[in-house]
Amino acid sequence: MGKSEFMSPKDIANRMKAKGLQKLRFYCQMCQKQCRDANGFKCHCLSESHLRQMSLFAENPTKYMESFSDEFLQEYVALLSRRYNTMRVSANQIYQELIADRNHLHMNATQWDTLTDFVKHLGRNGIAHVDETPRGWFVAWIDNSPEALERQAAIQKKERSTMDDEQREQKRIQEQIVRAQSQTAGSEKSEVSDDCIVLSN
Repeated sequence: MGKSEFMSPKDIANRMKAKGLQKLRFYCQMCQKQCRDANGFKCHCLSESHLRQMSLFAENPTKYMESFSDEFLQEYVALLSRRYNTMRVSANQIYQELIADRNHLHMNATQWDTLTDFVKHLGRNGIAHVDETPRGWFVAWIDNSPEALERQAAIQKKERSTMDDEQREQKRIQEQIVRAQSQTAGSEKSEVSDDCIVLSN
């Protein structure tokens, strides 16, 4: 059966079907091919090109898994850092934005089975602050770039100097309070002694 003519009703219907996201279970990551249904996926799995790709995968599966995992990690962290910077945001929200791209790398091709495992990996490796809430997992990117570290050092230095200034000011105020108390105590003693002199006369 040949292809339908360009811009025929059948061609338009096929284009509309192919435009959106398809079912994940009919996607082949090795061939980067999306099939529309079970029959199309079965035919793809029997094709020569797919069998060639799978023989390559069988020779060194860890290499492919690691490359897919690294690529997925880079895409996720790039989206997190560019879009949200160091804000705390739902891990699932970022994942939904990531998979909205039709040509994204699928998570089932990586070493992580679930988004939870992936988020825990981010936390263990110090890529993001991770916390679990009743509403799900939340992540906040840790900015380790040299510029950010310099900014943090400058902020800490400024805070230390303001703290030193505040401590010096507090010490000066305390000294003035002690001096004022000693002066008032001295003046009260002199008044008491004056009263005693008047009474004795």
